[in-house]
Amino acid sequence: MTQRPEVARALQASAPHALVDTLRAVLAEGYGALSVELLLADYGATALAPFGAVGTAAVPVPVANSAEGRAFGSQQPRQRSRHGDVVEHHLPVTVRGERTGILTVRLPVERSVPEAVDGLAQAAGLLGHELMVAERDTDVYQRARRISRLTLAAEMQWQLLPARACSAEEYAIGAHLEPAYDTHGDNYDWASDADELTLAVTDGMGTGVDASMLTHLAVNALRNARRAGISIEDQAALADQALYAQYRGAAYVSTVLLCFDLATGRVRAVDAGSPQLWRLRGRTIERIELEPQMPLGMFEETHYKAQEFEVLPGDRLLIVSDGVYAAHSPQGEAYAERALARTLHAGRLLPAADVPRAVLRDLAAYRDAESLDDSLVLCVDWFGRQGDRPAEPGQAAGTGDGAR
Repeated sequence: MTQRPEVARALQASAPHALVDTLRAVLAEGYGALSVELLLADYGATALAPFGAVGTAAVPVPVANSAEGRAFGSQQPRQRSRHGDVVEHHLPVTVRGERTGILTVRLPVERSVPEAVDGLAQAAGLLGHELMVAERDTDVYQRARRISRLTLAAEMQWQLLPARACSAEEYAIGAHLEPAYDTHGDNYDWASDADELTLAVTDGMGTGVDASMLTHLAVNALRNARRAGISIEDQAALADQALYAQYRGAAYVSTVLLCFDLATGRVRAVDAGSPQLWRLRGRTIERIELEPQMPLGMFEETHYKAQEFEVLPGDRLLIVSDGVYAAHSPQGEAYAERALARTLHAGRLLPAADVPRAVLRDLAAYRDAESLDDSLVLCVDWFGRQGDRPAEPGQAAGTGDGAR
């Protein structure tokens, strides 16, 4: 039976566009695989698009109400028998919390033993890592993920994003943008090291390519400052200067910056605009009120101050753009007034990666109409360091300091 090092060596030696063909040959030889198929999550995370041998997409498989979708949602291998002598295995392709897709492998029933399933699950994980590297050099995987055409503005925004999910010992993050194929100025970013996690949620004014170009400048200015190792107050100030120098106050970007101390759960925050921050602690939901400061680029040489609050193991934070909290029902009620809290309660047991899509699905039903504005949701589940975790996500004891 094929061992993990052999799979790894074969994938590492493969041409970037040929990873699936390479894995198919390895699994056929080592496991007797009858077929191997990669299904990639589309940009809207509502469908799994089959990736063909030459990079062409076949009919997408819906995430809802499909065996592949259940494996994608649960992040657990699933299997089902077909025609009595063949077992179909659906294995999540996931890297550090980012759900890339599903690897479907059909084995003869006599070869479908637990050891084989473990090996296939490892192969799916290795494939996920190699896909991340391969996308630097080929478009075939991104092409297969598209079940509709991306606008130019959306293309720019998706290339700017880090991922849709990320997980570590202390936290799990999930994020999503809608409309996925026509997004404009909303964006999110994150980075972590041994001591800190930094998050940024940005909302550039305007629509189309103009909004996307504005957001690109803001996000890259923030990254440039962050990578210089300076505080989030100075990150905001330098990005503000970069935007003002380019637009002279005619265009600006609303931003929330958060910097988590991974050891203590202390959070430093700069609120420079419209994104809102909410916290679920136990069964209590509250908005964390931060002192509003000027959006980035509105005025020359704005000085920013950071505030602090604390997260406890089990806390869930939600950052939403104005396209979410300010959306109105047909009766005129803003989504943030009551509906947002109901949705957070209903999904409190969902993993962080699933929360943004759950909120955006509920939002679409709530407003009962198409919106011209972007909608962004970013969820952070805080676990803390080992030994400080509660039994379930979102169920923390105590009240902490609250917002200051």
